[in-house]
Amino acid sequence: MDCKLEESAQKAESLGVQGPDGSQDDGGEDGLSEIFQLLQMDVEYEHREEEARPANSAAWGSKNVQRKQRHWERIVSSKKSKRKQEKERRKVKRAEHPGTCPQHSKRFLKALTKEKLLEAKHSGPRLCVDLSMTQHMSKKELSRLSAQIRRLYGSNKKASRPFWICLTGFSTDSLLYEECLRMNDGFSAYLLDVTEEDCFSLFPLESLVYLTPDSERALEEVDQNTVYVIGGLVDESIQKKVTFQKAREHSVKTARLPIQEYMVRRQNEKNYHSEILAINQVFDILSTYFETHSWPEALKKGVSPGKGYILRNPVDDRQCEIPDVVGKAPKVS
Repeated sequence: MDCKLEESAQKAESLGVQGPDGSQDDGGEDGLSEIFQLLQMDVEYEHREEEARPANSAAWGSKNVQRKQRHWERIVSSKKSKRKQEKERRKVKRAEHPGTCPQHSKRFLKALTKEKLLEAKHSGPRLCVDLSMTQHMSKKELSRLSAQIRRLYGSNKKASRPFWICLTGFSTDSLLYEECLRMNDGFSAYLLDVTEEDCFSLFPLESLVYLTPDSERALEEVDQNTVYVIGGLVDESIQKKVTFQKAREHSVKTARLPIQEYMVRRQNEKNYHSEILAINQVFDILSTYFETHSWPEALKKGVSPGKGYILRNPVDDRQCEIPDVVGKAPKVS
C-alpha cells in the first residue's frame, strides 16, 4: 500500500510540475490541491480493497495460493467434462448396440456385492484367518499382514462365489488392528467377522482344516462344510512348522496346497524355491479352485513366478512315462 501511495504521489507531482500547455509550472495552490485530491482517492481505493479482502489477507494476496486455486478449478472442470463425455460415449454405444448389457451404477454394484457377501455368511464356504500369533511380529511385519488382509478382502468381494471370512484371535486394542485401520480404508465397515476368540474354540474341531506348507497331505477338494484356516503369520525369519505344530496341539486336520503335484521347480539365478505364500495368495488359490475346480488354473493365479515354481507340462509328463512302457518285454504267446 505504501508503494502505491508513493507511485500516486509521483504521478501527482508530475501533474503538478507540468502545466496544461506542456510548459513547466512551479506548482501553485491549485496544483497542490489537485495533488492532495489524487492522494486521497488512492487512499480511499486502498481502504475499500482492504475491506473486501478476507481476514487472512496474507493467504488471499499470495499469488501462489491463487495459482493453486486456479489449477484446482481447472482440474475439477476437466473431470466434469470427462465424465460428461464418458456418459455421452456410453449413450452412443448403447444406441449402436441395443442388445448389450447396460452398465450398472456404482451404488447398484456395491449393493450386489453386499448381498453376495451376506449370502455367503449363511450358505458359502468359510475361511478363518488365525491372528493369534501376531504378538511375536514386528511392526513392519504387522503392516505387511494388514496389507495382505486388505488384498484378501478385495479378492473376496470380486469373486462370483465369495467365502465368508472370519478373523479370529483378533483384539481390537492390538497393534495389528491399529495398522488395519491406518492402512485399509473403510476397514471398520468390512463385511466379515472379527473376534478375539481362538478358531479352535469358535468352530467344531472336526470341521477345521488348517492349511500349512508343512503338512504331508495335499488338499484335494474345497467344500462348503469345511472351515479352512490360514495362519496369519508374516515371519521374515521363516520359523519352521509354527502353524503345523499349533494344529497338532489341538488335534486338527492339516493340509497343504497341491503345489508339488501340479508344479515343478524352475531354474533361476538365486536358486530360490518356496511354498510359503501370503494369506491373500492362499485365498486366491482356494477361491479360484472353488469356482473352476481346476488346480492348475488356481495355482497359476496364486503362486507368483518369484516363488520359483511353474506348472507341469502335461506333454513332458506323458513323455516321462513312455520308457516304462517301451522297456517292457513283449509277451510271447
